[in-house]
Amino acid sequence: MQEKGTISIHTENIFPIIKKFLYSDTEIFLRELVSNAVDATQKIKRLASLGQYNGELGDLKVEVAFDEDAKTITISDRGIGMTAEEIKKYINQIAFSGATEFMEKFKEAKDANEIIGRFGLGFYSAFMVADKVEIQTLSYQEGAEPAYWVCDGSTEFEIGKGILEERGTEITLHINAESEEFLKKHRLQEILDKYARFLPVPIKFGTKTESVEDGVDEEGKPKYTSVEVDNIINDTNPIWTKAPSELKDEDYLDFYKQLYPFSEEPLFWIHLNVDYPFNLTGVLYFPKLKNDFEMQRNKIKLFSRQVFITDEVKDIVPEFLMLLHGVIDSPDIPLNVSRSFLQADSNVKKINSYITKKVADKLAELFKNDRKAYEEKWSDIGLFVKYGFISDDKFYEKAKDFVLLSNTKKETFTLNEYKEKVAPEQTDKDEQLVYLYTNDAAKQDSFIQSANNKGYDVLLMNSPIDNHFISHLEQKLEKTQLKRVDSDVADKLIKKDDAPAHVLTEEQSTKVKTVFDKAIGKPTYKVELESLSPDELPVTVTMNEFMRRMKDMAAMGGGMGFYGNMPDNYNVVVNGNHKLITRIAQEESEEVQAELAKQAFDLALLSQGLLTGAELTEFVKRSVNLI
Repeated sequence: MQEKGTISIHTENIFPIIKKFLYSDTEIFLRELVSNAVDATQKIKRLASLGQYNGELGDLKVEVAFDEDAKTITISDRGIGMTAEEIKKYINQIAFSGATEFMEKFKEAKDANEIIGRFGLGFYSAFMVADKVEIQTLSYQEGAEPAYWVCDGSTEFEIGKGILEERGTEITLHINAESEEFLKKHRLQEILDKYARFLPVPIKFGTKTESVEDGVDEEGKPKYTSVEVDNIINDTNPIWTKAPSELKDEDYLDFYKQLYPFSEEPLFWIHLNVDYPFNLTGVLYFPKLKNDFEMQRNKIKLFSRQVFITDEVKDIVPEFLMLLHGVIDSPDIPLNVSRSFLQADSNVKKINSYITKKVADKLAELFKNDRKAYEEKWSDIGLFVKYGFISDDKFYEKAKDFVLLSNTKKETFTLNEYKEKVAPEQTDKDEQLVYLYTNDAAKQDSFIQSANNKGYDVLLMNSPIDNHFISHLEQKLEKTQLKRVDSDVADKLIKKDDAPAHVLTEEQSTKVKTVFDKAIGKPTYKVELESLSPDELPVTVTMNEFMRRMKDMAAMGGGMGFYGNMPDNYNVVVNGNHKLITRIAQEESEEVQAELAKQAFDLALLSQGLLTGAELTEFVKRSVNLI
């Protein structure tokens, strides 16, 4: 049997196109060929279990070998093999009709993964790194003859009688000059560790030396000898393929260390295991969060039947859970490419919803069963919960019962508990409930103390997501608004009907306002004279709550760029009932008036961290002179 022919792709030569346009992602050739070998191996096991193959299965491992001198890489298996007719069907007929269609569709493709998968080029990814590819194969079918196929990177192939004497397939790649990096052991090991680490069939890559017990010495102590054994690079039965009832906490923690050897232990985990209406397994871990959130993203690995696909899982995992770590495995996630790139459809949406529900149920269970432990973990898990609370209505419906608010006294409350706590003192004259918060307790301490002195509680809102969380709370909570504690003086944060009387005359009020306007001399600071408690500070500098919040969102890239470009404008609240302001109103010397006003204003700036540079130096000098 000897035959020559042309691969049915109706184009002059597809291989220069493959080599040119797919070069940036060449390592996936090994994933594709090893995965094909695993598929062939699993098929023979399946046929045997169904009684459709009665021969000896033998050693079913897949082997990857390389010869640096001969410049070859060989992938071999003991799977179902192929007949010559099957080679013609599966190898020679690429799944598209012509070069025109290929080039037209290629325009939409983003990288090598997408092109290879979309056009059924899994096997042909070998030509990204090889000048010549040979196949030796023998089908499991009774009476089948071994077959041989070779192609040198043109559209011409040769097919003939093979040399294999045992069932299976052996693919040999003759590596081209540009791809000799793949003839290094460490490079092949790196690719196999990435893509084949949890394949369900043993993958052999060379041998390794192990010490085994070999009798005892004269003193009765065990002796050891070194032996060469197969280097099996994968765990064929990883944790997510097992039932949760089979596993202990140590198993989950050991697996986490395998995936992330330099990370701290996770807080807890969720085992996913569902087979209807879709098939999904996996383990998701809640890590201890660090400040650099971007460094912690893309730590969930997506598998399909234990073949690693990608760590870009944003279509499957809700955005607010992208900081979780772990693995997800589902054969039901549709791929518009060969084992790569997700295609959003109803299954993906169902899986997304399922994961959201599982996470919400797990958090609700932790909160209910051990609230103290839940509160201790809140600094780590609060970001997940708040993000989900904001971005996913279904998650919000569950999370509203276990999202926590923390105050400056390190107390924590559910939403209902906090409402009951502050409603008596923090309801204004319009029956609006006002929650006060700080995003920097140290910097805003004087404002917090003023609020506490009036019997008000102050929440701590200092996580990266709290600006959005605050706005969402106002949308969801009836007749409730949130104000930053330094957005106004304490007397005005929660407006009551019992404002103190003004002690200054109208003439004195006008004089004081003129003195401060002149002493400050900046149009971005608007002076207002208010009737406040004599115990409040003489001067307070604040920024309007709405404007400040818009600027904070703009700084986080929240689509408020217009506000971010506006100059900072502040309100200067002068307490007309403070004894210092009375002194200024009664002072005859304009020089003393100005000095006292500037000193009071600078003190207000200092309390907000707004006094810097030369103005801070001048303030210190003036303070020394006043002493």
